[in-house]
Amino acid sequence: VQLQASGGGLVQPGGSLRLSCAASGSIFSFNAMRWYRQAPGKRRELVAGISSGGNIYSVASVKGRFSISGDNAKNTVYLQMNNLEPEDTAVYYCWGEISNREYWGQGTQVTVSS
Repeated sequence: VQLQASGGGLVQPGGSLRLSCAASGSIFSFNAMRWYRQAPGKRRELVAGISSGGNIYSVASVKGRFSISGDNAKNTVYLQMNNLEPEDTAVYYCWGEISNREYWGQGTQVTVSS
């Protein structure tokens, strides 16, 4: 199983980006999929997640701005990021879990700067 993250880039404050996490197989196989991020000099942190049962959650700092969703036909999970702030600058990673085994994507850089 492989996860391929994409969609990062440079955006001005207040702008939007949509990150994609494409799985090599069906996302139905995953018990959960998440987005994490790691800013320079900081620990990797959870951003948002979605479970196989459809439960969606996100951390307080991104609520109302970021949303996670999945497209089963495309085997892809998305992170829609709106109203981006400089504090959102980080490398974003997608993560998935199947039968207690974890899988990580390679990360995509998001830079929010004017």
